[in-house]
Amino acid sequence: MSSSAIQAGPSTTSKKRFSEDVDASIAGNSKRTKLATVHPFFNKPNKYPKQTDAFQWHKALGACGTCLYGTNLVPACSSKVAAFDLDGTLIKSSFGKGAVKKAPKGSPPTWEWWREKVPDTLEKLNTEGYSIVIISNQAIKSTSLITWKEKIALIAAAIPSVPFRLFAAIAKDEYRKPMPGMWNELTRIYKEEGVEIDKAASFFVGDAAGRDGDFASTDRMWALNVELPFFTPEEYFLKQPMQKKFKLDGFNVVDLPDLPLFSPTHTSVVPDPIQQEIVLFVGYPGVGKSTVCQRYFVSEGYERVNQDTLGTRPKCVAAVETALEKGLSCVVDNTNRDVQTRKFYVDVARRFKVPIRCFVFTGSMELAWHNNLYRAFNQPPSTASKTENRTLVPYLAFISFRDKYEEPTLTEGFSEIKKVNWVFEGNEEERKHWSMWLQI
Repeated sequence: MSSSAIQAGPSTTSKKRFSEDVDASIAGNSKRTKLATVHPFFNKPNKYPKQTDAFQWHKALGACGTCLYGTNLVPACSSKVAAFDLDGTLIKSSFGKGAVKKAPKGSPPTWEWWREKVPDTLEKLNTEGYSIVIISNQAIKSTSLITWKEKIALIAAAIPSVPFRLFAAIAKDEYRKPMPGMWNELTRIYKEEGVEIDKAASFFVGDAAGRDGDFASTDRMWALNVELPFFTPEEYFLKQPMQKKFKLDGFNVVDLPDLPLFSPTHTSVVPDPIQQEIVLFVGYPGVGKSTVCQRYFVSEGYERVNQDTLGTRPKCVAAVETALEKGLSCVVDNTNRDVQTRKFYVDVARRFKVPIRCFVFTGSMELAWHNNLYRAFNQPPSTASKTENRTLVPYLAFISFRDKYEEPTLTEGFSEIKKVNWVFEGNEEERKHWSMWLQI
């Protein structure tokens, strides 16, 4: 990193703290006159300039236009990127302790720099060749979007000589931090200009760092996902020591136990010799049921029965009966969460006098949701281009399974219950994307 990045970054030697006081959003001294009918406070000129045309909004990014993209001036593509969160990092937050008060109706949006030195730091970074990028999550209602965009233009006008890019995620999808979608868009733009970002010389500053009192840890997670050095605003702007105590909330793949795919291991997955049977899967969406079905059963001639394909349970039951009438074995590849649901297929097995085995997929709800986000939003491009598009399974489906789940037992009529543990299978690039912090 260059001198400004180092100078503005953390220092363990200096104990001096910059003052946390900031000027009021309205400053200046107006002279009172005897004819004044308005309190002089309201006659003070605004500290920040009015918006100009230097900031431009471009076409929103993403299939659904959920990533807002704007530029101030004409930002160059430098290999060194200084990335910043917006609220609570560059400017004061609009909620919580110390929040900026909302402007009166009909007035321009109010905002304040997080600290007075922020604009000078941005200007210095620009002169030293850094590309300045703002990466922000915004839960913006459509009625507030115009006002928010006006505020961004006012911020840009306050640093008229600093080019920057701004990405704002406005939905819960691949763009919302810690999901890496906004970074992916930035690297795409750079690639089109023939520039590769030097991650070691770049950095990200954000306030959602998992510290005591922080509302989240998404900024720190995002930096980990995109492999950038991370600082909090206090560490970067105020030179405070690096915070070593923090907590990253959420599912982390490193916590998964190392287990065999099938348990017990001494019994075969497919009978040898093969005999007609029903295999019933039980488990959350996204824990590998369809993969196991295709690899171990369909490849051996089993008929796959799936409610997502057929639409209703009665159609699934009818499909099982048809397969058995043809002398085929079949796999019921559904979630089959409770005894009542499973009984439909146990009864069919009894009528046809064939055994029915239960395969319980042990993956937790947290793992299932993580896999859901990976499949819908975060597969590497090389993989996504070869597989069918996966839409996000609603969170309610996972809650519903959890709340109504009943552990299968042999007393239901199963000849065997076999556990299927989660084992990630994929190349190095796929594992890297799957191992990220995935939340929306």
